[in-house]
Amino acid sequence: MTSNTPLSPRPLHHLSDVRHRVMTIRQLREHGIAGSVVGERCRPGGPWQQLLPGVFLLHAGPATGEERLHAALLYTVPRTQVPRQPGPQERGREQSADAYGQAMITGPAALALYRFTSVPSLLSLEHIDVLLPRTRRLRSAGFVRLVRTSAVPGPRPVTGLPVAPVARAVADTVARLEDARAVGQVLSEAVRGGHCEATTLVRELSRARLLTRPQVVDAVEALLAEGRSLAEDRLYAMVREHALPAPLWNVDLWLPGGPCLGAADAYWPDHGVVVELDVHGPHRDEAAVWSEAALKRERLERLGIAYLRLTPRGLRDAAALAQQATVVRTALAAADRELTAYVVVLPR
Repeated sequence: MTSNTPLSPRPLHHLSDVRHRVMTIRQLREHGIAGSVVGERCRPGGPWQQLLPGVFLLHAGPATGEERLHAALLYTVPRTQVPRQPGPQERGREQSADAYGQAMITGPAALALYRFTSVPSLLSLEHIDVLLPRTRRLRSAGFVRLVRTSAVPGPRPVTGLPVAPVARAVADTVARLEDARAVGQVLSEAVRGGHCEATTLVRELSRARLLTRPQVVDAVEALLAEGRSLAEDRLYAMVREHALPAPLWNVDLWLPGGPCLGAADAYWPDHGVVVELDVHGPHRDEAAVWSEAALKRERLERLGIAYLRLTPRGLRDAAALAQQATVVRTALAAADRELTAYVVVLPR
């Protein structure tokens, strides 16, 4: 048997779906098409063309954005593996995202699939980034740019394609941006568009070691400030819409003569309840933040003050606001607690 010997001949009549006009050499052999025939059809002026090593487009003319994405993923499939092609009865169905192994679209192409407006369209992208395990021995080729990782995230299926989570795709995009304005636009759209929380995004940027770059640091500081402002607006809306008693906003609590007990985004002195938003800067260690919050809770509760820590995610939509309002109302209802020490309240 030679390399051109057909495997299991299958007709190509079911390949009318544009997603199946891109095939590997092994898939073509599976359909009974010898390598010599493929070479003949891919000659200049021929009906087919080679998009990437071992990956072919079964029509003349430019490839669509969808075809380029499919080709980029097929390029990463091990040569010994034949990606399954659906039969005639499956025509029109989306390809399963797990057909590409652990490979997934990331970077600007992934953000374009998530409908970001701060990145170019798929057809305008010079490269398509594909995230792969670090152990894969494969090189970038043509319009495919490989991004390697030792910790492969779980992909999200978008139009049947495996796509990196938004935070990871943003980090891979920002890693190649030098313009601070462009970095800020991508980060802002990720949070404003509701794709992910600012803290999740900052954590991913930190993991990618991007927080030492000046253009990223400035954008992150602005992003966190905006994220805190949005969270505060939602906290105000929660108090207003759910008819909670009006608290003192943005204050510091002190014991007479010191020390400072900490900041409160909202404080109900008559009920002894403190609410703090869980929004911290990019250079704060997660374990240190948690430890600091635990110590603050212990210190306040020793004085008879209930301490509630709310995340921006917990205030994202109407259902979440209602749930958090119930938590706050329950704490306010326990108003029989007595403060064991006089607390000084000062504006922050």
